[in-house]
Amino acid sequence: MNKTPKELGYYFPAEWHKHTATWLSWPHKETSWPGKIQTVYGPYSKFIKAVTEGELVCINVADEAMEAFAKEQLVKEGVDLGKVKFYHHPTNDAWCRDHGPAFLIKKDGIEAPLGGLGAKVIVDWGYNAWGDKYPPYDLDDVIPTLIGRKYNVPVYHPGIVMEGGSVEFNGKGTIITSIACLLNPNRNPQLDQAQIEQYLYDYYGAEQILWVSEGIVGDDTDGHIDDTVRFVNEDTVVTVIEEDKTDENYKLLQQNLRELKAMRLLSGKQLNIVELPMPSPVIYEEQRLPASYANFYISNAAVVVPTFRCANDDKALQIITSCFPDRKVVGIDSTDVIWGLGSWHCLSQQEPAV
Repeated sequence: MNKTPKELGYYFPAEWHKHTATWLSWPHKETSWPGKIQTVYGPYSKFIKAVTEGELVCINVADEAMEAFAKEQLVKEGVDLGKVKFYHHPTNDAWCRDHGPAFLIKKDGIEAPLGGLGAKVIVDWGYNAWGDKYPPYDLDDVIPTLIGRKYNVPVYHPGIVMEGGSVEFNGKGTIITSIACLLNPNRNPQLDQAQIEQYLYDYYGAEQILWVSEGIVGDDTDGHIDDTVRFVNEDTVVTVIEEDKTDENYKLLQQNLRELKAMRLLSGKQLNIVELPMPSPVIYEEQRLPASYANFYISNAAVVVPTFRCANDDKALQIITSCFPDRKVVGIDSTDVIWGLGSWHCLSQQEPAV
């Protein structure tokens, strides 16, 4: 595989492209939810139930015992186990957006290349737990390759660190990402911005990289884009805005908004920008958590939105509903889940249909 995925006609589609499945890694790391992991299984199972209404859910588990425990939790929430498939792929943690497989598919009208490559390929980016913050991460780092072997799907290894939550796609050649994360020296200190962009072009099939500056306060990923800016169609984004000028997120998010307003797509068009409120600060054990309505997941049947038991929940759900006229919008309480410093989008990775 000397040619890059882009050279062979592959690309990473937008999240609203029809899915074959959603991939998850079952939560089991006590230190990701200190003192609270038992409270996570209920809302996590509700999330799976919402997704299984439109697609298969594939779950990485360590072994038979973890699979049996997971099934017990899912049955409690009424999940149809016929729509869930388990894979004995041990993980260090549950954040499948970042350690899971990046599936690429062929662009319309392009034949599958010769040499055994088919309709899908997987990119296995390097994974270092957000700048070596939470070792060990060796099990997570090999998950995409294990899935590739199981599926007999070709796997590319670009050889640099990249997390799924750090990049957002419109499916038409544009990626939005953040300087705070992708240019952080704890990821790829040997690469400059132009070199990182080249990897995004080559291994995601992109044509254009747009950069905002910041992430939100409390985000241990150093500013993942899936907490701040999300495409909802090929030329429209939602972006979170803090309305309280005294809040520490206010200036950061205003900076991002100014940058988004100045951006132009490949067509020359400005972005359509929909402003999404931030929830009230979610604080636990004196720690500001990265609660954001932007961390929603677009599945075949529903858009699943984290909610936080606050006044802006309904407003956020209404705004997101207006962005997805073809899908049901489901709010699921993420107040306990966010103690792990991520929510529904961070926990999931889509497998596109071909």
